[in-house]
Amino acid sequence: MRRILRLVGWSALGLLVLLLSVTGALTLLRWDRTARVVGFGEAAGAPAAASPEFARTAALLTVTSLLPGNRLEVLSNGRETFPPLWRDLRAARRSITTQLYFINPGAVLDSLVLLLRERAAAGVEVRFLYDAVGSRVPDSTLTGLRAAGVRVARFRPVRWYTLQKAQNRSHARTVVIDGALGFTGGFGIDDRWLGDGRSPHEWRETNVRFTGPAVAQLQAAFAAAWAEATGQLLAGRLHFPPDPSAGIGPPPPDPIEPALAGVLHSVAGPGNTGAQRLFALTAAGARQRLFLTNAYFVPDRDIVEMLSAAARRDVDVRLLLPGPLTDVPLTRAAARAHYEPLLRAGVRIWEYTPAMMHAKTFVVDRCWIGIGTMNLDPRSFVHNDEVVLLAWDREAGAMLDSMFLDDLHFAREITLPTFARRPWRQRLGEAFAIRFKRFL
Repeated sequence: MRRILRLVGWSALGLLVLLLSVTGALTLLRWDRTARVVGFGEAAGAPAAASPEFARTAALLTVTSLLPGNRLEVLSNGRETFPPLWRDLRAARRSITTQLYFINPGAVLDSLVLLLRERAAAGVEVRFLYDAVGSRVPDSTLTGLRAAGVRVARFRPVRWYTLQKAQNRSHARTVVIDGALGFTGGFGIDDRWLGDGRSPHEWRETNVRFTGPAVAQLQAAFAAAWAEATGQLLAGRLHFPPDPSAGIGPPPPDPIEPALAGVLHSVAGPGNTGAQRLFALTAAGARQRLFLTNAYFVPDRDIVEMLSAAARRDVDVRLLLPGPLTDVPLTRAAARAHYEPLLRAGVRIWEYTPAMMHAKTFVVDRCWIGIGTMNLDPRSFVHNDEVVLLAWDREAGAMLDSMFLDDLHFAREITLPTFARRPWRQRLGEAFAIRFKRFL
């Protein structure tokens, strides 16, 4: 009898381990579809991006308030990003909150740490949140920050009892100063983001500096992550001032008119995410042109079909993707596995040649834009926390449209006849890479 009970016990334990293993594998590989946008009275199933109805629909479906009164300054590369960032941090009087994903030791980290320590010593409340997987911050640096009064926290450290969310990283980049001035984009705290993005060791990036109601939304994204990491939920006037325009730093050198804008905070969870719904609606809303720059382009068949469908209805669809200087060759190979069907549908593809293209932006019909951290890959769509500044504004759209076209002068267009003749070794690499697309 004892042997039977022991056998039953071990069998139950084995079954439990099997179920947990299957559940974990399914979580890692999960993908919830948002295949197409369905509407009535609209040829493409969605309002045209240039129509006010589109902005209302985007706000509802992505759960992002698009509010008037925001001023945006689009920043190209580290040369345009770090000088105003350092200036604005130095001018902080009440609070600084920073959440970062990619951090490595170097001159950029040294500059950031020096400013955070100085501001904390001056009585500014400074919070520094970094991702436990994406960041490499020396212990001595963290000790120095804490000694200066900076509140430091690590986001989702990997433990045996937290393995169920180890793959769910915070890919967000948020900097909020005095609750009134925000920065986001694809930048990291690493020396590769210095320069102008035209040299091999200087990554091409697009970021945005902004004021207005959208800053509180960026702060709310930080507050949610900080609450998870520390158990402390930030509230009150220090972080969410009633008059966020009071006491902010100098305006952009060439400020554009106030824009209708908001911050999408897409988080991992069961079902499809805000990131997926955003892309589906954006592709369906394009009527004239859809320009998309993306660092890690690993589409599923739905994304390929949405882009192809836009091209087939005579939308000028252009993709600007990393070239041979990519930092993740496996991802580039997986992307190139989808080039042929896209090219056959009429989508035009360029690969950036001078450096790694790390920007994550889109501009549709010169009026609907996104600048942030979201890649078109499974990790961004269903596993990571991401932030994207969305704006429905013609002036901002024209600015990003012009930036995209300028980048094409430093990129090589991929044509179907040439690409179809690529060597068999490249085809083999693409076939291999595509098997791992759910992990990229």
